[in-house]
Amino acid sequence: FWDFLILFFCLPVVIFNEITKKRLLGDVSCRIVPFVEVSSLGVTTFSLCALGIDRFHAATSPAASARPIERCQSIIAKLAVIWVGSMTLSVPEILLWQLAQDTSPVSGVVTEYCTMKPSSTLPESIYSLVLTYQNARMWWYFGCYFCLPILFTISCQLVTRRVSGSEKPERRGAKPSQSERHLNCTIVGLATIYGLCATPENVCNIVVAYMSPGLSKQTLDLLNLINQFFFFFKCSVTPVLLLCLCRPLGQAFMDCCCCCCEGCSPDTASSEGSADSKLKTEMSSSIFFDKTRESPPLLALGTPC
Repeated sequence: FWDFLILFFCLPVVIFNEITKKRLLGDVSCRIVPFVEVSSLGVTTFSLCALGIDRFHAATSPAASARPIERCQSIIAKLAVIWVGSMTLSVPEILLWQLAQDTSPVSGVVTEYCTMKPSSTLPESIYSLVLTYQNARMWWYFGCYFCLPILFTISCQLVTRRVSGSEKPERRGAKPSQSERHLNCTIVGLATIYGLCATPENVCNIVVAYMSPGLSKQTLDLLNLINQFFFFFKCSVTPVLLLCLCRPLGQAFMDCCCCCCEGCSPDTASSEGSADSKLKTEMSSSIFFDKTRESPPLLALGTPC
């Protein structure tokens, strides 16, 4: 959802700015776009950490085969903590950026761009906090939004593999082992895509921080455009990768799309066949639970929705 929000709101603003040299929505977009983008980094970071902890608990549980299915309320509570925490840590971005204008000496065209400069109208205490955040922003990015998810994912995977390898073979069934491998591959794939797309931005931030006086404005704009490209590429690839690697999630997504396309009006026979195939898919390819779901009685629900 957050990746979709990035592509739906931030991508058009950046493209419009690059084409027209005018900032869509003016000063509002200069503050909201960085806030949403940094919040996205926080959501990805803390989600990868939460998934790593979940896999570690699944591997070290004394009765992994009897582990109950997590309730929806618990998952929603975790998501709320991740999202609220990410947005809270991104609040300084709203106070840090503001709209600026520059007139070209050759053509005389006025261009609008966003600059990191706290407003002097802020209260003194808040102004000092925002200024401190600006000075530490590069290393905060590198430590929290890059090193933390990568190192955390690698550590959890190594510990999980070590614990899984030390368990006795008779304690592990074939299906839980296969489902854990699928989910571990999904987490590693998400972390790999995130690391590859976040590396150029962190490298550019460090280079700009120590070589900014020697770089022209055109070079800085080009580096910023490259960073934006990798960021939007990550937001585009991550949902596709997740749907491809997580077969139950991809199957549920396809069922939902097919249901909407068909108008939710199949006959009873097709409903029973669809429900039967959906039940078989859920029981055979579920990778999100350590315990196979109990087979419920098959009922004709009328529609596949």
